[in-house]
Amino acid sequence: MTTGVRRWLLAASALAATVGFASPAAAAPSQPLEYVNLGDSFSAGSGVFPVAATQVAKCMQSEQNFSHRIAQQLGYRLTDVSCGGAKTQDFYAPQFDGTRAQLDALTPTTELVTLMIGGNNNNTFAGAMAACIGAMVSNPVAQTPCQAQHGAKLAEPIETQTYPALVKALSDIHDRSPQARIFIAGYPWLLPASGSCYPQMPVAAGDVPYLRALQAKLNDTVRRAAKETGATFVDMSQVSEGRDGCKPVGERWIEPMLFATQPVPVHPNAEGERAIAAEMLKAIG
Repeated sequence: MTTGVRRWLLAASALAATVGFASPAAAAPSQPLEYVNLGDSFSAGSGVFPVAATQVAKCMQSEQNFSHRIAQQLGYRLTDVSCGGAKTQDFYAPQFDGTRAQLDALTPTTELVTLMIGGNNNNTFAGAMAACIGAMVSNPVAQTPCQAQHGAKLAEPIETQTYPALVKALSDIHDRSPQARIFIAGYPWLLPASGSCYPQMPVAAGDVPYLRALQAKLNDTVRRAAKETGATFVDMSQVSEGRDGCKPVGERWIEPMLFATQPVPVHPNAEGERAIAAEMLKAIG
């Protein structure tokens, strides 16, 4: 290297330092994106092993739920406070000893929020299944004993109570984390559009469409609440068609009430959580 070239390189290096340029090796390492997951047992992956050690055992939060999969794939820093049995009210107060109000996990610097919530409000899912199982037991020869007994009563609280609760919860997430992108998923189908798989799902065949319509009502309520508050709705209905709890092992994403392969029935199995993660990732982009 000639003396002139050497002097030119030294001068160029000095100029770069003066104007603030730095080599890639000297650049400060970027911080992982701050990611918070909220919600209920579908969000927690309750029933899918192994159980996460970072949440109390009562929540049955899985290390393989969709948020853990998203964080692992994208390299995000995850705070997961989802908990089995959660309602929107548990966003504002501790659900169990050792938990905190879920919204307390949010900060002004949170950049991504995912959640599933609403199915436990007004005991919608568990209450409807119990009501329809009871109706079939009390009138085993009827075609639609649950619909005949309850009519529109099971769906009414979804509009009058769950919808405003969802709007408030999503609005409060925005307020606490104004920079965050918010993604709320609908629930994958628990039952087929028609038919029956008694005794795995012990409800009358005629009440299967009745329960399916109830879930469709809830999912549409989640969608409308997301639209109202500027959150992104992740629709699971199309991709989960044919993956309900009446399908055999290997095909289903939802475990049935009886003969389930995990301790929490009528919930997503590992494949179901993987599918929710895949749809969430598509939406996140």
